[in-house]
Amino acid sequence: MTITIDPGRQIGRINPNLHGQFIEFLGECLDGGVWVGPDSPIENEEGYRKGTLDALRALEPPLIRWPGGCYADTYHWRDGIGPQEQRKTTFNENFATYELDDHSFGTDEFLRLCEKLGAEPWINVNMLSGSVAEMREWMEYCNREQPTDLMQERAANGHPASYNVKYWGLGNEVWSGGGTMTPQTYMDEYRKYASAMPKFTTSVFDPSPMYAIASGPDGNKPRERVKWTQEFFRLLAEYRQPPIHGYDLHFYNWNVDNDADTPTEFDEDGWNTVIKGCLELEDILRDQWQLINDGLALVNEPESWMDSRLSHVDLIVGEWGNWHKTAFFARPALKQQVTMRDAVTTALTLDLLQRNCDKVTMACNAQTINVLNSLILTEGDQTILTPNYDVFMMYKPHRGATALDVARTDSTDDSVYAFASKSADGDELLVNLTNAHMNDEAEVSLWIPGASATVRKSIALAADDPHRCNTADNPEAVRAVDVPVESMTDTCATASGTEIKVRLTPASVNTLNIALA
Repeated sequence: MTITIDPGRQIGRINPNLHGQFIEFLGECLDGGVWVGPDSPIENEEGYRKGTLDALRALEPPLIRWPGGCYADTYHWRDGIGPQEQRKTTFNENFATYELDDHSFGTDEFLRLCEKLGAEPWINVNMLSGSVAEMREWMEYCNREQPTDLMQERAANGHPASYNVKYWGLGNEVWSGGGTMTPQTYMDEYRKYASAMPKFTTSVFDPSPMYAIASGPDGNKPRERVKWTQEFFRLLAEYRQPPIHGYDLHFYNWNVDNDADTPTEFDEDGWNTVIKGCLELEDILRDQWQLINDGLALVNEPESWMDSRLSHVDLIVGEWGNWHKTAFFARPALKQQVTMRDAVTTALTLDLLQRNCDKVTMACNAQTINVLNSLILTEGDQTILTPNYDVFMMYKPHRGATALDVARTDSTDDSVYAFASKSADGDELLVNLTNAHMNDEAEVSLWIPGASATVRKSIALAADDPHRCNTADNPEAVRAVDVPVESMTDTCATASGTEIKVRLTPASVNTLNIALA
């Protein structure tokens, strides 16, 4: 197989927010995973689990979405602010969590976490059981700089300065648990909520820094996702448009048809089914992008100089990841292990998101800790990094880089995948090579035309058995390692370019840092 990586074939800048994360009150994602409380015997920093905090500091997630997800539909933000002993205790029924919720992790705890990590917060408001007034007050509490009662309440709770929360989701999966709405009923609600958002400006003509995110379709429903987006944008085009900046599609790689297939027990057919399943998202993104633009073409020209014509809405993937059937019955809720099968699909999903960076602006892995496609698992006082964590760490250099249009030729093997980006200074390529064969090695020839190229570093994530996973007893079973360049690659420079032959172990995710002369 020959893969051509031409530094001149550029797609666009990779928005760092494509590497976003999602944390929700499900199972032990937040309670026990992120937050243990300052009085816990588990090592913590101001209540945040130290092992989780250290791992996320190294990862530097650019964006974190909270509090849901489905949890947002019943979450009242006032339950989770103020002195801990005065907070309400409620019951959390979301996705079989079935636990008392003491609201010890609330708005201030979330936003301080984002500050500690340097992450942009994305807050999803409660449109199902909340109100427009509740949303407005939440936004005021987070962002108001002037000394209103809500600003002073925030200051009394320890944060006088504005949190400057930019991203606000209005509704979550409104086609299902978020209200079982139709596009029409959702549009009616969306217009009210979006129009009521405080603008936090000092001039009527200044653009608001607030970023309104609409609930997009169920990406797993082929007919419904097309019809939903068509109807949503047709309705949006009628009369004047409320603020709208992003459109949030959700897509899960369901693995629920074979009871014998579990996160750690699968045969080659099961492996191939899950690998193939994640790739569906690329066609969905391209179709949805076209549907959005077709819908925006219906917007009329404004009749006044004081109005502007809506011409762009960002496509967002607010939730993505592997969902294995056993997660439905797991305790804690939705907890599942992570093997190289999940790591490979995580790499391929990041590849396709980055490859479509001219169409997709933000994306959030679901979820970061102890739930579904996790980067981190916790057991008692132990914090365990899954192979997915290594994938995200390997991919960090892509943030802010330029995605390249990679071409494959002379290929009879469709189980080896490549993605490449060029650094902002143009001096380096980061190349991902994923061998999605469960059991077979592969060899790839990289052709870099018109450049003298040298492999500086190679990293491989693999396991001696693709079923292997990291556990409390063996937390380092699957780990990315630096591979000596000379053992993995052979380089031949010619007058017209450079050829690099790369050997890939089975079921592996690999990155090459290549310097360009």
